[in-house]
Amino acid sequence: MQGILLAMLVLPLAYGFLGTKPWREKLRRMIPLTAPALSIIWPYLDTRYWVRSHTFYYKSGYIKGEIDIGSIRTILKDKTRWVGVKPALATGGLIVKYNRYDDVYIAPEDSDALIVDLLTINPSIQVIASGKIPK
Repeated sequence: MQGILLAMLVLPLAYGFLGTKPWREKLRRMIPLTAPALSIIWPYLDTRYWVRSHTFYYKSGYIKGEIDIGSIRTILKDKTRWVGVKPALATGGLIVKYNRYDDVYIAPEDSDALIVDLLTINPSIQVIASGKIPK
C-alpha cells in the first residue's frame, strides 16, 4: 500500500521535472496531478489522538473532533468499522460510543494505554473485549 501511495506522488513529480517544457508549463501540469495524491497521503501523515483535561481529541487528515470523556458510555475493543466516522488507519481498533447514539472508530498504536487514560477520568466506561456481546 505504501508503494502505491509513493508512486502516486512520485510519478506526477517525475513527469513534471523530466519534461522539456518551460517551468510554468511544468507546474501547471504537476499541481493537478499531485493534488489527489497529497489528499490521500495527508491522513497517513496526520493521524493522532490525545486526551487533554476531560476531553478526548482525534484528528486524521480533514476529519477531526472532540468528545467529552464524561459522555463516553462504552468502548468496544479489537473491532473494525467499515462505514461511518473513521479517523483511523488500521483495523482492529476501538469503537467509542458516547452520548446516546454517537460513536467513532479509532485505531491508536496502544489501545490499552488509551483505555487506561480514559478510565482514570471516567471509571464508569464499560470496556467490552472482542467476542463479547454487549448488554
